[in-house]
Amino acid sequence: MIKNDGVLLSFERELVKDSKADHQANIRLFEAMFAEAVALGIFPPSDPLAGIDVDFRIAKAINSVRSSS
Repeated sequence: MIKNDGVLLSFERELVKDSKADHQANIRLFEAMFAEAVALGIFPPSDPLAGIDVDFRIAKAINSVRSSS
């Protein structure tokens, strides 16, 4: 159990700030995940538009929320 979350949040912020993005490693990771999805038969989907109605409902709900500025 975390007793002092402020220290942890500060540590996480510093860790993210000091870490540099490794674009080549990210691309390799993406390509490996894509190849695994293809090998498992998950990608490409048999019906590309399957579930699009759910996406539309979610987008409509998100876009109807007023932004608090």
